[in-house]
Amino acid sequence: MSNQLSVRHLLGIKDLQKEDIELIFSTATNFKDVLNRPIKKVPSLRDITIANLFFENSTRTKLSFELAEKRLSADVINFSASGSSVSKGETLIDTVNNILAMKVDMVVMRHSKPGSAIFLSKHVHANIINAGDGTHEHPTQALLDAFSIREKIGNVEGKKVVIVGDILHSRVALSNILCLQKLGAEVMVCGPVALIPRYISEIGVQVEYNLRKALEWCDVANMLRIQMERQDIKYFPSLREYVMLYGVNKVLLESLKKEILILHPGPINRGVEITSDVADSSQSIILNQVENGVAIRMAVLFLLAQTR
Repeated sequence: MSNQLSVRHLLGIKDLQKEDIELIFSTATNFKDVLNRPIKKVPSLRDITIANLFFENSTRTKLSFELAEKRLSADVINFSASGSSVSKGETLIDTVNNILAMKVDMVVMRHSKPGSAIFLSKHVHANIINAGDGTHEHPTQALLDAFSIREKIGNVEGKKVVIVGDILHSRVALSNILCLQKLGAEVMVCGPVALIPRYISEIGVQVEYNLRKALEWCDVANMLRIQMERQDIKYFPSLREYVMLYGVNKVLLESLKKEILILHPGPINRGVEITSDVADSSQSIILNQVENGVAIRMAVLFLLAQTR
């Protein structure tokens, strides 16, 4: 296995080879050992300056990247669009060029427009990491999800994973589908008809509208929240009806003939996509995902820095 990534940027899972994913995972495993030591810091990126550009609100992803950068001893600049010149009309390219003029080496960016990270990578010389671009991709989330599955139940290859919820508006769904397929898993999506993209079966994904059937089929269920902030029309009659048809509770889980693994990329709407007794159960690895997110992002930052 090569010790260098085949890409200069992490724009989406679609650009990665399976060997890249395996390299990220093995590097993350090493960094996870570091995170469990009394001294959790390594000097790997001591001479690297990283700008976190978040044009969209974020809590978990932003904190996870910032912690990963500091654990690697990088110099970190945090940028929030709400209090910046972007709100005065400054363009994305002007904002980034101003930041790069300060000799920034890497940019971690979240933006509401799909393709914004790709656009940026063609106009600046820094390494770009996509921390979520609209409804397009969220590659580090998919990597940490697959890493967490593998850590808990062994090889991802041959496993059956269902992604439940708002597939249409989710960047997590697309990145997860691509990542799991590259690792040899079978993938199904489940949710209301209006929230399943029309042509999704054309990328080798099974579609199921009955939650019980989906859960009986799968080894792992990744529960997504309803992205109300991205919905311009009403996609289902009521939240109460959605909970009845697509919410996972303890009674439903215990009625299955097997134990399945429960993931959630967060933030959780408790009582909607999953109940508290599911989120906090032994079948849930939601907190493992959070912990693994730092190790995965450390690995991505470290490996991309080697391509400079």
